[in-house]
Amino acid sequence: MHLPNDKLLTLPQAVEARKALKAAGKTMVMTNGCFDLLHVGHISYMQKAKALGDELWVLINSDDSVRALKGPTRPIESESERAFCLAALSCIDCVVVFNTPRITEEIKLLSPDIYTKAGDYTIDTLHQGERQAFESVGTEIRFLPFLEGFSTTKMIEKIHKAGSL
Repeated sequence: MHLPNDKLLTLPQAVEARKALKAAGKTMVMTNGCFDLLHVGHISYMQKAKALGDELWVLINSDDSVRALKGPTRPIESESERAFCLAALSCIDCVVVFNTPRITEEIKLLSPDIYTKAGDYTIDTLHQGERQAFESVGTEIRFLPFLEGFSTTKMIEKIHKAGSL
């Protein structure tokens, strides 16, 4: 299914857009994740991340990448659907789908000014290869407050429970 999405860029397009952003002297905040079943925790986090710079770019796992990380029943929504929902948020300026388990190459190519993760992560639990890539391009890493009680896994459990009533 094709969903119109002006904010969805291929990696080569994103590299060019990043060059233009740097030339304009603007800061780019980046985050990444599966973002399967968008929820309040995601939106709250994105709004906080956007406040840190001029643009917020979100890199999302491809469907194959989500399956590798979360198992054969995920994602619930396709990468096209997830990208479309994220792009609908005014706080998000760019969405890029990545196919690898880690975004090490994307980090090196896009060189974000700031990288954010939710507060359920720490510098020690961040993937160390990605951490090294961020450090090599001078990216500031920030952990934002985690909104307790919201997760895609909990949403899926709630839906299953409601279906069995």
